Amino acid sequence: METQKEHSILIHGRLGQNPDLRYTKKQEPVCVFSIAENIPGNDDPHWHRIVVWGRQAEYCSTILKKGAPVFVRGQKVTRSYVDKEGQQKGVEEIQAQLVGISIAS
Repeated sequence: METQKEHSILIHGRLGQNPDLRYTKKQEPVCVFSIAENIPGNDDPHWHRIVVWGRQAEYCSTILKKGAPVFVRGQKVTRSYVDKEGQQKGVEEIQAQLVGISIAS
């Protein structure tokens, strides 16, 4: 698997689904969710896959709910991997350093 990190970004949007909390083989918590960001001039929202690690991941899974307005600061990461069929795949996600609840509607 190959990983490429980019610059730090800040996004504000709404959760597309309830967060999904899982644990690695070493029992480290990891939470995944998506955010729909409305960009002025575009009719459709831009979707971001968010990954949160550690204690913050556990908090996100209990506090955040689908549709909630949130902001995320983190690094955009592009990962590539080979799937079960041997095909090269890529995924773009944001590894969050900070997740907050927004009071904006």
